Amino acid sequence: MSDPKQLEKIRTQDGFIAALDQSGGSTPKALKLYGVDESEYSGDAQMFDMVHAMRTRIITSPSFGGDRILGAILFEMTMDREVGGMGTAEFLWREKNVVPFLKVDKGLTDECDGVQVMKPMPELDALLDRANSHGVFGTKMRSVIKLASAGGVKAVVDQQFEVGKQIIGKGLVPIIEPEVDINSPQKAEAEGQLKSNLMSQLDALGDGQNVMLKLTLPEQDGFYKDCIDHGNVLRVVALSGGYSRDEANSRLSRNHGMIASFSRALSEGLSAKQSEADFDAMLDSSIQSILDASKT
Repeated sequence: MSDPKQLEKIRTQDGFIAALDQSGGSTPKALKLYGVDESEYSGDAQMFDMVHAMRTRIITSPSFGGDRILGAILFEMTMDREVGGMGTAEFLWREKNVVPFLKVDKGLTDECDGVQVMKPMPELDALLDRANSHGVFGTKMRSVIKLASAGGVKAVVDQQFEVGKQIIGKGLVPIIEPEVDINSPQKAEAEGQLKSNLMSQLDALGDGQNVMLKLTLPEQDGFYKDCIDHGNVLRVVALSGGYSRDEANSRLSRNHGMIASFSRALSEGLSAKQSEADFDAMLDSSIQSILDASKT
């Protein structure tokens, strides 16, 4: 069940959410950007060891702490591993004062009707029980909207909230993430459809049914203000979605009340080959730039 101190931190403190949840499909790319070539490991086990080492280096850096970072989203395998002799989620909260979240989706189905909904999650209840046992506060799950298709967008939002209510039922706070593809030829129109579906679902929630929203930075500045102001929404966070850190920060700073939940834009510029001092300095400046954009 959600810790009241974690709830208060997420609701009120300045900061942003660090997304450290690259999964099997995106891990080789994340490692390559980090300066680890595919020739340096063989097989999934070694690959996941290397990405855990990267995440551990980020989490244990003196630059990474609860003064600027509200929460961190973990991949299931990261939750199951240890940092500093304790479970990763426990380490984040106890040692860093960073609220742990867990990515719970199993990936996306093939595109249909201009969108990709989430694959079925038959093991979700068991995963949520494990998350609770590790002191996890909330979850994250991602769908993708590629076109302004009324039926497709509604299907994405309906599924997100249906699963979201299952997560709320386990005492966790879901981050609802219906990503709009930044390369969509109908991005602004899709965002209009998305917002009206989100507001309908938010208005139907009961008292105490808290959610967070993770949304693509919109074409129209301030577009999601109604979502940010909604009584059932703890925070609206922004995904970088393929924008460079500078572009993501620039867009974010123009959307008042939205805070970052960046993955690639957070680790941009970090390298396995850097000295500890250079790594920490790069991470420090990344975190500060994302924090500054999140405080507007």
